[in-house]
Amino acid sequence: MAITLEPDAKQQAIGSLKRYFAENWDADVGDLKADLLLDFILREIGPSVYNRAIGDAQVYLRERIADLEAACFEKEFAYWPPTPRRSVG
Repeated sequence: MAITLEPDAKQQAIGSLKRYFAENWDADVGDLKADLLLDFILREIGPSVYNRAIGDAQVYLRERIADLEAACFEKEFAYWPPTPRRSVG
């Protein structure tokens, strides 16, 4: 599954990469180079981040499902107080 960004997010990521290079490496990177670097990051590193996020979501959902009975349980026939049992004898 290819990881893609919406056009607006892609443009913001390209701008962020260009700024990073300018501020941290004193290098001017053009749109094409930043776009190619972003594509590389999404293809090479993106799947690791995506897989981790899916794993985290699975753990979160499993924990919520395990707690579902406790969180959503409602005692049945609780209107009347319990009546004492009569002993036979």
